[in-house]
Amino acid sequence: MNFEQIVDEVRALATNLIDLNHTVLFDLGDEGKVLIDATGDEVVVTANPNDDEAETTLVLSSENAQKLVNGELSPMVAFTMGKLKIFGSKGIALKLSALLDE
Repeated sequence: MNFEQIVDEVRALATNLIDLNHTVLFDLGDEGKVLIDATGDEVVVTANPNDDEAETTLVLSSENAQKLVNGELSPMVAFTMGKLKIFGSKGIALKLSALLDE
């Protein structure tokens, strides 16, 4: 799965993330970045945003991002195993994890 497919998968999940009410940036290194902005009436997913500012930044490989979005990798397991680094609010990351599990 390439970067654009990951972005498409995140966009497909956007309706599930309306209750997030925060901004989260997925930093996939050289592959790119994906910003989820759930602060408005609808969730906006932006690939490679001009502004990297988010309340929480999740740093992981594109391979692990794919597994995370597809439900093949638990966010808690990824964090515990060092496959996922969280910068900013860990509470927002936990809320995102719960919404992805639904």
